[in-house]
Amino acid sequence: MAGNPNFVDYVKINCRSGKGGAGSSHFRREKFVPKGGPDGGDGGHGGNVILTGNAQLWTLLHLKYTRHIRAESGQNGGAQKATGATGKDAIIEVPLGTVARNAETGEIIGEVTEDGQTVILLKGGMGGLGNDHFKSATNQAPRYAQPGQPGLEEWIIIELKLLADVGLVGFPNAGKSTLLSVVSAAKPEIADYPFTTIRPNLGLVPYRDSRSFVMADIPGIIEGAHEGKGLGLRFLRHIERNSILLFLVPADSEDIRKEFYILKNELKQYNPELLDKSIILAISKSDMLDDELKREIEPELPDVPYVFISSVAQQGLMKLKDMIWQKLTD
Repeated sequence: MAGNPNFVDYVKINCRSGKGGAGSSHFRREKFVPKGGPDGGDGGHGGNVILTGNAQLWTLLHLKYTRHIRAESGQNGGAQKATGATGKDAIIEVPLGTVARNAETGEIIGEVTEDGQTVILLKGGMGGLGNDHFKSATNQAPRYAQPGQPGLEEWIIIELKLLADVGLVGFPNAGKSTLLSVVSAAKPEIADYPFTTIRPNLGLVPYRDSRSFVMADIPGIIEGAHEGKGLGLRFLRHIERNSILLFLVPADSEDIRKEFYILKNELKQYNPELLDKSIILAISKSDMLDDELKREIEPELPDVPYVFISSVAQQGLMKLKDMIWQKLTD
């Protein structure tokens, strides 16, 4: 399999929060108080299952073989109104850009976009009240205490949507992997056949004055991706987060304009809001064009900002970075 085998962007995990401890139905026992009143303490709350953002993580690989996550149950209440200890939370660390959904309903429970941010996936059960709470004028010695509430159990889908500034959009072989490897330290596998990149590759692109931005190579879109053909839908998901879409069409394409619109249409069919993002067109492999050919091509290009580049010959790359930076900071 090409791409980075350590890139895991989807896991399904069975999660269970802790059950609450039972309240105590204890009575005070003291030497000179033959009939001590109720002094049973409350049970401790069960632990929650919590998702927390960790900026050091890039993938869900560490969760790949985790089938079950369990929070601790609360302890039972004790004598002398002692409250039981709260169950320990189960904490799931995830990269920024992670979304958690209920596997059965598909409903989004929450998403994590900042370092240290937490989302409670499942709340622990409440601890039961001790018998001390139930004494009244008519019932001085209640023998009753509440049991703790049960914990919750759900299958939860955890998936990552990349938080990159720039998403590369293009058919297989458009030169996306090559561009990423030249402008960043990412080392995607590069070969000249469709679906070389079957996992997104992320690269940190250095820019002037030690600034930088993140670029993601999203696997090649083919016509019909939005219908689930090829590897379509799974990867279109990653584009949702990018603020700029960089369309890459090779200079040797039969019709650059047509190819651009096919790609654009794929995105529109999947999610029309994607087209609200800033778009830049880079004509890759442009080292095969002389200035005269470029001038001939220009009137045919779609009405979007464009730049001629060659990753191999390192042409137009600084101009491309300038265009990207300007859009990111507009």
